[in-house]
Amino acid sequence: MRLMRLGPVGSERPAVLIDGDPRTDGQVVEVGDAVEDFNEGFFASGGLEALRSLVAERVAAGLVQPVAGRRIGAPIARPHQILCIGLNYSDHAAETGQPVPNEPILFNKAPNTLVGPDDDVRIPRESTKTDWEVELGIVMGKRASYLPDHAAAMDAIAGFVLVNDVSERAFQTERGGQWVKGKSAETFNPAGPWLATPDEIPNLLALDMWLDVNGVRRQTGSTATMVFPPLEIVRYCSQFLVLEPGDLINTGTPPGVGLGHKPPIYLQAGDVMELGMTGLGTGRQQVIGPR
Repeated sequence: MRLMRLGPVGSERPAVLIDGDPRTDGQVVEVGDAVEDFNEGFFASGGLEALRSLVAERVAAGLVQPVAGRRIGAPIARPHQILCIGLNYSDHAAETGQPVPNEPILFNKAPNTLVGPDDDVRIPRESTKTDWEVELGIVMGKRASYLPDHAAAMDAIAGFVLVNDVSERAFQTERGGQWVKGKSAETFNPAGPWLATPDEIPNLLALDMWLDVNGVRRQTGSTATMVFPPLEIVRYCSQFLVLEPGDLINTGTPPGVGLGHKPPIYLQAGDVMELGMTGLGTGRQQVIGPR
């Protein structure tokens, strides 16, 4: 299934994409009368399996509606936590001048950074180095702690989502402390347009990804070149903290970020980022100035 949330900010309603491109000819089944939201409670209660039967019934009854003209929100409600993996592509580590890590680099991102795939990205005050990062996101489907292996990790996953891990590099590396300061400005985690359940993604290590800025290709990569693959990331994270249903894990970015260019290139108000990934759709975010 491909889970979506549609509607104005703060009033999104859950739906399931049946076919088509959600921005043009997409068709959805509305499920807001049966599902409060795609949130922690939904995933923890085994809501995905119940939802499959409901969607099949409504498709058979012809209860399908167009998406066109409606805002697409992030495909999950605000999670308990957003975790991120740093330097998870060896060529990205090289472009930033840092060694490939021996273990996953784990850091936090504020959960209220989550926005829809086409929402504006706001440059924070005093920013000089706001950057882009196309990434595969993992959404947890179960509470998980001390997972023993990759099979257990897969069993705990609800699905996968396209994300843009927007970063402010000066805040991240020049202002002391941990990376969270450069990762947590408002709007810094566009996600969607949909969450794809694991059956929609036959090979997690063969997902091509790309990101353009103002029509110029900046990032091209594939999950095939990850240092730590998605299932290992979930298993690893569970050794240090409890993962909750609905939690989001951003798994790292391939080369081509603004920081890696010589000289570096950073986002300015008016810029447009477009990004996509195999099986996970596309996003388009315009950059706007500070409040």
